[in-house]
Amino acid sequence: MSELREYRRKEETTVTAVRLDLETEGFTYEKWGGTQHCKPGDWLVNNQGDTYTIDAVTFERTYRMVSPGVYAKHANVWAEQAVESGAIRTKEGSTEYKPGDYLVYNSPGRKDGYAMSGEKFRSLYQPQNR
Repeated sequence: MSELREYRRKEETTVTAVRLDLETEGFTYEKWGGTQHCKPGDWLVNNQGDTYTIDAVTFERTYRMVSPGVYAKHANVWAEQAVESGAIRTKEGSTEYKPGDYLVYNSPGRKDGYAMSGEKFRSLYQPQNR
């Protein structure tokens, strides 16, 4: 892996989201090369046509409401570029990655992570200058 660095969004982008606030045990689905798990209270997100779930605690810590049903990610992330293929364990399941993809974490301790293509990551994030 390359060096872990802090990044921020280049510009505010929004998602539409609804909290899974139903009497359910959750559900599983296939995405990102693995089985994902959604729990009651998690969020169902549509990010420009890409639909997935986000753990409730993570969503509430990293997103803010812009208007009803519309949210923007406000928290910085920490990321490193993958040099070989693998899979990262996520709160929802796991995500496969390949060289050049980014491993993205919602905390600097390499916790609460996920993978994202290099192209997508570079389109959304820039290094946090301190």
